[in-house]
Amino acid sequence: MTIYDIARMAGVSASTVSRVVNNKPGIKEETRKQILALLEQYDYSPNETARGLVNKASRMIGILIADIRYAHHVDIAYYIEEEMGKHGYCSLILNTGLTDDKKVDAVKVLEQRRVDGVILVGSTFQCDAVKRAVESGLSKVPVVITNGYLDLPNVKGVLVDEREGVGRCVEMLHSKGHEKLAFVLPNHTPSNLSKQQGFIQAMEKKGWEREGMWLYECPTTLEDGYAMMERILEEHPDVEGVIFGEDLSAVSAIRVLHDRKIAVPGRVAVMGVDNSKYCDICYPKLTSLNNRLVEMSLEAARILLDSLEGRENPDRIMLFSRIVEREST
Repeated sequence: MTIYDIARMAGVSASTVSRVVNNKPGIKEETRKQILALLEQYDYSPNETARGLVNKASRMIGILIADIRYAHHVDIAYYIEEEMGKHGYCSLILNTGLTDDKKVDAVKVLEQRRVDGVILVGSTFQCDAVKRAVESGLSKVPVVITNGYLDLPNVKGVLVDEREGVGRCVEMLHSKGHEKLAFVLPNHTPSNLSKQQGFIQAMEKKGWEREGMWLYECPTTLEDGYAMMERILEEHPDVEGVIFGEDLSAVSAIRVLHDRKIAVPGRVAVMGVDNSKYCDICYPKLTSLNNRLVEMSLEAARILLDSLEGRENPDRIMLFSRIVEREST
């Protein structure tokens, strides 16, 4: 059933039916009721692509995620898509990878699809290449970035105090007698570097020199996390606690300590960041810094909806992390 079929049965023009579908004024009430009855009778659904060409609105938003395999990225995509769907928006989710070229390519895809708005998930999109691509191709649509910021007039940022949060993790471990600590960096995104900086600053306050700190870098996989914990134990057998920049590797670290019959947290405490589902599937359960990923996702969706509907928000909004203490500390 097309708009032309409805028009023919109602004895009106297709443009008149279109005005009724889009709730436009200037139609006689009797004619409007007749057309609405036919639309309901034949369960007419307008072609959203065609409607978008007329209204210059696609009712589609883009969500860019670096790696959707990670549990917390899956959750973020779910909550954003669900919230936008409640307001009639379809979400186009693209998995970009970590290279600048692929991220820029994804921005260009969203430009070609004429999306109404964009959410960039994670600080990995806080880079010059993405900024230039957004400025060039998406300057006319609202953009929100989670856990990061791009200094552009159409971009809003939702941030979390991860640096201060990791500093509180150090303080908590010290208060429990775990003073010889290592930190494991997942990768060099602005978010992860901020976590590492929080560790460094907190350890400096405890009297450690920057050059003497036990700082490591490890990809986010179970295998790499296992190997990393073994390396830390080999190089620093007196280690009393390890803070991982994410949860998955921390789960592997607990497995290493269990295999070596090293008590957790009695001998070595372990912490992660993200407060993901991984925390509850290991033994002992993992203590983690809750960086408010769910709240950040919903806040990003809210800000984007506000922008689409003409409501203002600050350029940046800060959420506050908190430690969720379980059994590994």
